[in-house]
Amino acid sequence: MKKGMMKMARKIPLRKCTGCQEMKDKRQLIRVVRTKEGNISIDSTGKKNGRGAYICPSITCLEKAIKNKGLERSFKASIPSDVYSALKEELSKING
Repeated sequence: MKKGMMKMARKIPLRKCTGCQEMKDKRQLIRVVRTKEGNISIDSTGKKNGRGAYICPSITCLEKAIKNKGLERSFKASIPSDVYSALKEELSKING
């Protein structure tokens, strides 16, 4: 590098958790995606096509999101209970 040039800091993408409403690093959150067909699933890769919503990897945030209908607001659609069960199952695997 030439003298006087600073290394540019990379911008960290932030997303809001639908449960606790806090802005966090995108990589710390779990992405839930709704496809054009209306299917809702967990996106472990973060690259699936569709509308995404993010949630912290904690049961308390999921319960808050269920209570305040955070995911339903994000997707502008009702969320089937099996999606919530799948999310709870996924979170229990992550949290051990």
